Amino acid sequence: MKKLISCIVLSAMLCSLAACGGKASSEVDKGGNASVSENADATAPEDTPADGQPAEEEAPVSPQSELETPAVAGPGDAYLAIVDSTWKRQYWGSDDISKNNLAYNAGVAHITGNGDYTVSVTTDSKGYRFATTGNMDDASDVPAGLSFMAVMLRDGETMYPGAVITVNSVKLNGNELPLLSKAYTSSDDGKETRANLFNEWVAKPAADGRCVDGPLYTDESAETLQPYGSEYSAQVIDKAAFDGGWNTVEVSFTVSGIAE
Repeated sequence: MKKLISCIVLSAMLCSLAACGGKASSEVDKGGNASVSENADATAPEDTPADGQPAEEEAPVSPQSELETPAVAGPGDAYLAIVDSTWKRQYWGSDDISKNNLAYNAGVAHITGNGDYTVSVTTDSKGYRFATTGNMDDASDVPAGLSFMAVMLRDGETMYPGAVITVNSVKLNGNELPLLSKAYTSSDDGKETRANLFNEWVAKPAADGRCVDGPLYTDESAETLQPYGSEYSAQVIDKAAFDGGWNTVEVSFTVSGIAE
């Protein structure tokens, strides 16, 4: 009779577990008493696939394929090197976005000989917006102020020795800025040719400064300027014009002195 009751109890418990979707195992001891244990892994989470591994969350879609290709200045290319007052918004002609977030849609000009060219930078790009805000549709971040600006010619001193850059105009947000002096041509490292538009670390024209009229100094000692030399400086524009923030900068210039 005792065994019959145990069997009835066991059957009832098995039916209850089956209704709940669980698994059970049963044992009967030597004394005829039945026991039931439920498998802890009887039910899997809803997001567990058939192989028993937890389902992986889908990674967010990368916007890289939607961003513009950063503009890179190669040998013989001219570009606009520019740095804002924070040294966080800048362009140096390369695709290292940590230091070139203005590389997207930057205007780079390949120098093919003497003639007129234009270089530029802009914040109007998905790449700039993503690099500065993390959202390619967020245009709230704009550069403010100015620390440095120059027209640069990559490997110009070796590719086009003696070349002269004459700056014709500088436009800020589409408006032409007054030129406070003339931009001379020189090189800071013996490789790249440059025409400083704003370089506050240069108090007087560089010793190797040159212009369309010739060298800025009467001799290599760079003690005496030519009569026309006083018209040139490394601070061609007023940096205060950039204080309110800016979106585009465009510089038009003429290259001369390249042997043909």
